[in-house]
Amino acid sequence: MYDLLLKGATVVDPSIGVHGPKDVAITQGTIAAVAPAIAPEEARRVIELPGTILTPGLIDLHVHVFEGFTRFGVHPDEAGVYAGVTTVVDAGSAGCATFEGFTRHIIPHCHTEIIPFLHICQTGLATIPDIIAEGSINLDATLRVAERHKGLICGIKARMVSPALEIFGMEMPRLARRAARDSGIKLMVHIGDTERRYDPTVIRRLLPMLEAGDILTHYFTANPGGVLDGNGRLVPEAWEAAKTGVWFDTAHGRANFSFDVGRRIIDQGLLPHCISTDITVPGRLRSVHSMTEMMTRFLGLGFTLDQVVTMCTANPARAIGAEDRLGSLAVGKQADVSVIRIRDGQWVVYDTVGGSMRVTQAVVPVMAVKRGEVFTAHWGPRPWGWEPDPGPSGAASCC
Repeated sequence: MYDLLLKGATVVDPSIGVHGPKDVAITQGTIAAVAPAIAPEEARRVIELPGTILTPGLIDLHVHVFEGFTRFGVHPDEAGVYAGVTTVVDAGSAGCATFEGFTRHIIPHCHTEIIPFLHICQTGLATIPDIIAEGSINLDATLRVAERHKGLICGIKARMVSPALEIFGMEMPRLARRAARDSGIKLMVHIGDTERRYDPTVIRRLLPMLEAGDILTHYFTANPGGVLDGNGRLVPEAWEAAKTGVWFDTAHGRANFSFDVGRRIIDQGLLPHCISTDITVPGRLRSVHSMTEMMTRFLGLGFTLDQVVTMCTANPARAIGAEDRLGSLAVGKQADVSVIRIRDGQWVVYDTVGGSMRVTQAVVPVMAVKRGEVFTAHWGPRPWGWEPDPGPSGAASCC
């Protein structure tokens, strides 16, 4: 007998070629069956989900959830299961001097799975700016922490911003590259300098340093150091990086997402692989509230639902090397499921540079299932003004 049966939804999982009415059965925290009309009598618990869309558990590839250790860290469950997201990837909030805070005080006390990157700056993002002197980087200590937490830390994070580049120049990303290579993990690099103090053509020196599996985040930034040249054309190194196997992530955040830049990139045909929030406490109040809001933006940019689902499930799972258990509803995978609704209407969404876009569909989180445990979604501010969904029958309370 199944532990949990999710019935009556439209299942959208391009990783297994499914887009249509199916039921999903879960046993002992894993996907047990995806099939039409599974009998309710076969499960101990049944949740009816008419009018909803069921996807693999959403993965937010770029968040900041080091709550209490940085001034802008969001509680992991507010960015995660209570927003319909089952896994969040912390993009370098902690460095080697602060990382133990994750294992002692954050990860044990939340339901959402956290997969962290380790910042090349030893204090991480405890202060901004992060790198303020040569002593901000301790390569040996970074390597020791990455080794101590092997299997948890999935990569090294570097930010191509001032004053780090003014202090280190290209030695900063080289040190991050070395830390990632020596640790056998990935490198994630933030592009786009809001201080606008360094040479914007630095991207042409950075991209050749990236290797297959590395992640370039803030792909749609309008700030200096982005992937477009002065004529609005993709730099040739971006195409080469794509051929190499670099992952392109859009990461919205407070200052690095432009609809105009995104459309120029899309029109030139080098599409992003992943979408993410770069969610922070101030960002949640001013710019982006949840992963489903990012899905809304990309539906508005003309991507299909299947493409959008892939960009926040299968692709980020592969980007963090967790595709063996995440990003798919294939039988035997971890029972991570997201349930959403798509509402038709007329709304306006905004980027971080004052651009706006009218959308006719909005994605609303309904529920998250993490390793078989059910959480009703609520997502704080609702920019389109509707009342919260009452939630499916049988879903657990979010509070």
